[in-house]
Amino acid sequence: MREMAQKHASVDASADVKWVAATTLDELWEGEILDVEVEGEPVLLAHLPGGELHAYQGICPHQEILLADGDWNEDRGVLLCAGHNWEFDLRKGAGINPTGCLYRYPVRAEGDSVQVGIPQDGGRHYNRWPAT
Repeated sequence: MREMAQKHASVDASADVKWVAATTLDELWEGEILDVEVEGEPVLLAHLPGGELHAYQGICPHQEILLADGDWNEDRGVLLCAGHNWEFDLRKGAGINPTGCLYRYPVRAEGDSVQVGIPQDGGRHYNRWPAT
């Protein structure tokens, strides 16, 4: 399969971000995923086994279906989109089938609060499959 565009893969480390409380660790247990809206943007939160937190675009790059509605395999760290069975490795934000990547937001835990960094760059914060 063709590769998705890599442009805007994640926030530049030097970019100005606004930290916004998205949920709590009581709402997002280890091994779970959760879709949230942060500053008007759909975000997928993943609390991986071992405690790592990741935040990605909340919609599939193919047909804008909520990724959290897919089949989550916490042992493999793989999410299968409910739309057309696209697979994403949520440990890296990488597409498995097809290849490519999800837009990645900075995320942190402050006490019990899970916070997502929303870039203040005025740009788009998701990747899309290139139109043909």
